[in-house]
Amino acid sequence: MITLKQVREDPDFRLMIDKANEYLAAKGYTEHGQRHVNYVAKTTAYLLKTLGYNERTINLGAVAGYLHDIGNMHNRKFHGPTGANIVFFELRRLGITLADITEITTAIANHEEEIGLPVSPISAALILADKSDAHRTRIRRQKAVLDIHDRVNLAITDSSLTVDKQMKTITFDITFDTELCQVMDFFEIYLTRMEMSKEAAELLGCRFR
Repeated sequence: MITLKQVREDPDFRLMIDKANEYLAAKGYTEHGQRHVNYVAKTTAYLLKTLGYNERTINLGAVAGYLHDIGNMHNRKFHGPTGANIVFFELRRLGITLADITEITTAIANHEEEIGLPVSPISAALILADKSDAHRTRIRRQKAVLDIHDRVNLAITDSSLTVDKQMKTITFDITFDTELCQVMDFFEIYLTRMEMSKEAAELLGCRFR
């Protein structure tokens, strides 16, 4: 079975993540490098583990979280399906079972809000982890040229995603500095992501808050 440690140590995967991050930097997007993918991997695994899924599912979720943005090295548009195709080929090269590969690539292909859907526990956990990574540490540009996405992330001084298994809730907490940006600006750009997160939580048998 493929492990998170194995993909983290694979030089080809690291190179593709770095190239995807470089491309998005050139386009003016927030950070999508090692910090982001490790956060998503860790949080995807945390959600699945806390909700009682088995070790295989937790592990495959962590791998999907780490590899989910590789498609950005080619283009931002449809980077989910593009990345899924790349990961499919690379994992076949490593001799990973087709059953494990399909779980991973389906989640990767469906994490974009424009075209994706939570269709499995792994895809749902990946969506929640990815959409919850909003924080000022992701800003790259100088304050003089910040767009609304940068301003919103800059205003978020702290964020967390927590599961209450007994209450069946998944809660996204953010600390927001309204001196830098208004809360309504957050919903202007993140509303579709929050709606997708709500659907993902429902697939996991929880309510999104």
